[in-house]
Amino acid sequence: MQNSNLSRSFMNFANMECRGSSQLYEFLSLKIAEDSNLLDLCLEVPKGQPVPNLLFGAVHYLLLKGSVHPLKDYYSSVTNQPKKIDSETFVNFKDFCERYRDEITPLLENRLVQTNEVRRCGYLYPVFSWIYNKVEKPLSLIEIGTSAGLQLLWDHYSYSYGTGEMYGNKDAGVHITSEVKGDHFPMLLSESPPIASKIGLDLNISNLSDPDDYLWLKSLIWPEHQERLELFDRAADCLKENPVKLVEGDGVFLLSDVVDTLPKESTICIFHTHVANQIPTETKHELLEKVAKIGSKRDVFHIYNNMWDRQLHLDYYENGVEYKNTIGDTDGHGRWFEWNL
Repeated sequence: MQNSNLSRSFMNFANMECRGSSQLYEFLSLKIAEDSNLLDLCLEVPKGQPVPNLLFGAVHYLLLKGSVHPLKDYYSSVTNQPKKIDSETFVNFKDFCERYRDEITPLLENRLVQTNEVRRCGYLYPVFSWIYNKVEKPLSLIEIGTSAGLQLLWDHYSYSYGTGEMYGNKDAGVHITSEVKGDHFPMLLSESPPIASKIGLDLNISNLSDPDDYLWLKSLIWPEHQERLELFDRAADCLKENPVKLVEGDGVFLLSDVVDTLPKESTICIFHTHVANQIPTETKHELLEKVAKIGSKRDVFHIYNNMWDRQLHLDYYENGVEYKNTIGDTDGHGRWFEWNL
């Protein structure tokens, strides 16, 4: 990727992802977009990986590990009283990247952006409620790009949507709040629907019992987002008590074989959130072809976003007939979503 494309990726990241969510990353992204030395550093990122997320994750990871540098004073995840953004913020960021270049480079080359954004379950819960209400069969879950598997535990979490009601597992240690935008409100089951099986697929499974993997996933959470950090920790505790089957490998390649192992009296639900943007175009088409082939034999639901656009989609095959639905826009961190079903 040439520097002009890299510059554009940081500009887009600042304007489309960070604005209104992370003042620090928005400010730094706009500065990095104009800095040739930092853009050169980003040439180490493998094709298909979200460059800004990976660079910021690498820097955050080193700060969380205890790297000593004035930059830490701007990170609320590292210091209790962070400095406000000033004229020295970017100077310190650039100096940190230059001073720790030998530590940052292998992280850019070898690590992956695998954010386990637990709050996205806030819009997954109504999707699975809708599916179960329609089919009235236990659900068999397959998550592609599962990382550590925290979103596979959506049925163990509780939810609220600003109505005063609570849904899902009301005794859960993980409680997720989200806002429903627009004129429609989803049908929500009072309790989580029954699950027949669940399995997560990923090219690189994140093992939360490994302190280094745990720290890397935390480093991908933006420093101001204290609630996200706390949700991640609580969900990680939930995973210890409710382990799920995670398989390392190409999720699209493995999909058909995994489906063959699922209980026959269950409804297949294949889902992935904010993963498909890392999947090559030809592999995306292969995924859709495989879902269609599965749909010719069994009912199957496919929930996804970031495939062709940023919206959340629910496509499915019922009795061999294909249906396509666009649910609406979602916030990347699950703070809100639209509902158009």
